[in-house]
Amino acid sequence: QVQLVESGGGLVQAGGSLRLSCAASGRIFSINVMGWYRQVPGKQRELVAHITSSGRTNYADSVKGRFTISRDNAKNTVYLQMNSLKPDDTAVYYCNLHPSLPGLRDYWGRGTQVTVSS
Repeated sequence: QVQLVESGGGLVQAGGSLRLSCAASGRIFSINVMGWYRQVPGKQRELVAHITSSGRTNYADSVKGRFTISRDNAKNTVYLQMNSLKPDDTAVYYCNLHPSLPGLRDYWGRGTQVTVSS
């Protein structure tokens, strides 16, 4: 079993910054993709960014140039540095771990609220 624990959410004014962290523990397949998704009420969960265990990254167009995803493989931790935050970034942010091996399931954190005031 794998557990993901997010931290770092909160309330910030537009233009401000926050840094999210997600620590994974348990039986983790070393080759994986870790990422951040977000969801607002009434909408589908959407990808924000993800990073492979080799360091390749992918970002949603809406956050390119403002958010940076990184990871520390030794600590099984992924980070999301969010700068120039906008009210539209307000959402619950979820950490995801996707093992890069067929047949293994995805894991999700419980989510952390990010609220950006105008």
